[in-house]
Amino acid sequence: MAAADGPDRADAQPAHTQPAAAQPDDAQRARPRPAQARPTDGEWTGAAWTVRSAVRAFRRAHPEVGDEVCVALSGGADSLALTAAAVTEFAEVTALVVDHGLQAGSDEVAREACRAAGRLGARSRELVVVVDPDGSGPEAAARTARYAALDAAREGRPVLLAHTLDDQAETVLLGLGRGSGARSLRAMAAWDAPWGRPLLGVRATDTRAACHGLGLDWWDDPHNTDPAFTRVRVRREVLPLLEDVFGGGVAEGLARTAELLRTDDDELDRLAAAVPVSGDGGLDISVLEPLPTAVLTRVLRRWLLAHGCPSPTYAHLSAVAALVTDWHGQGGVAVGGTGPGTGAGRDTSAGAGPGVSGVMAGRGRLVARRRHGKLVLEIDRASGAGT
Repeated sequence: MAAADGPDRADAQPAHTQPAAAQPDDAQRARPRPAQARPTDGEWTGAAWTVRSAVRAFRRAHPEVGDEVCVALSGGADSLALTAAAVTEFAEVTALVVDHGLQAGSDEVAREACRAAGRLGARSRELVVVVDPDGSGPEAAARTARYAALDAAREGRPVLLAHTLDDQAETVLLGLGRGSGARSLRAMAAWDAPWGRPLLGVRATDTRAACHGLGLDWWDDPHNTDPAFTRVRVRREVLPLLEDVFGGGVAEGLARTAELLRTDDDELDRLAAAVPVSGDGGLDISVLEPLPTAVLTRVLRRWLLAHGCPSPTYAHLSAVAALVTDWHGQGGVAVGGTGPGTGAGRDTSAGAGPGVSGVMAGRGRLVARRRHGKLVLEIDRASGAGT
């Protein structure tokens, strides 16, 4: 697998249809451009201009991105169209091509993507990674490896990712299916330093049509048609069915939902960030009790993340919130972490001395408890209710 069009996915087949006049036949592949030949001004029309306009608008909206950028290039239509447009809109573009080594011939796919970048006028760099499944599944493991490789290679520059409106819609649907809250349903942001996504308002059919119009030959990752992957089934089965049932406009509606939720979620996060943490790292119950649930859960999530809980779940947050809102002397709540290591907080096991941050020293099971009017985190080796 070559580098995906962004850290969250590989370049995808579109999950929708477009009239034949605007959708190039995949059987009629574009002719590769001759060496060192960039698209001419006259070729930036139709879908190609849609892509370029999106990149131009992104740069204007986010001047902090600067003049030099990287692009995560897989050789797929989305990232290839993005690379072509980026070269016209930025002073210097470096294509970062990740070879995951998950398919036979992936090295040649990566090399061809680098050659395509060169023909467009971009520099390129091939990044070979080792994907460690580590129990998270192949998609998540590949994404983790890709993020790490892109971040290490960008050398302080932002990285443009080719996620499209279709990807945004798929992400929202996947979040809905998991029962996620606003943090997940807000999906992907156009700019979340160092990651930029100029094409979130562009359909995947447009990136393919843009490549066709610009004479760019793209690569289709076979993983993107494999129904073993949930995202593929959402793209190829669920979204088309919803578009048919609702008479179109579903992908745009889902993307708009993400944008609206992002605005609300940002404001709730701002309110949560203003809630103070006491000097010993605990949270005062008297401060937490008046908070609306939407703010309280965000305060608790930030607190848990800061003290060694790597991924607070809905179950974790609900149980910890109950220590504030439904207190009846219940015991501590194991929150899935092992604490910050050594030197932090106090260890309540036999013989341990006091600490300073409200989290026990050493490593063990991380537990949230209510003690003496505060929420505290401890590395627990014993059970028992808070006081």
